[in-house]
Amino acid sequence: MSMIIFKIKWHICAVLKTALYKLIFGSKFIVGGGTTFRSRFNVYLEKNAEIKIGRNCFFNNDCSLNALEYIEIGDGNIFGENVKIYDHNHKYSGGCIPLKNQGFDTEPVIIGDNCWFGSNVTVLKGVHIGSSCVIGAGCLIYDDIEEGSVVMCGSRLTIRKKS
Repeated sequence: MSMIIFKIKWHICAVLKTALYKLIFGSKFIVGGGTTFRSRFNVYLEKNAEIKIGRNCFFNNDCSLNALEYIEIGDGNIFGENVKIYDHNHKYSGGCIPLKNQGFDTEPVIIGDNCWFGSNVTVLKGVHIGSSCVIGAGCLIYDDIEEGSVVMCGSRLTIRKKS
């Protein structure tokens, strides 16, 4: 019974948080029906950026989406705790210019449908992840992942295509 109460609470909180983000960001933040967020879900959207989240996605505690350009997430994705997605990275040219004044490089992040991201995954700029992928806990995703792949991280990155 208590689990049902928690699920109702999370759905209500997700609706309220979505409404708040829509009020703040307007049409630059789009969320499909049935998508839910647990505690401390955060969004950062720069002035000309856009985030699109599909239907029936689930974001566990402490997830964040950080867009200076564009992030698109398909339908039915599951995100474990502390998943971070960035469509940008700091530029670095060395020299005497402070790093914070060197700007950013941006590239869109596109995630297909029905993927599962374990806890503590970080997705970096320019990555395209195909549908039906599993990304293991703790992975740093910096390159494209083909549809149907399973990615495990440990001492090395392993990408295995499902048969």
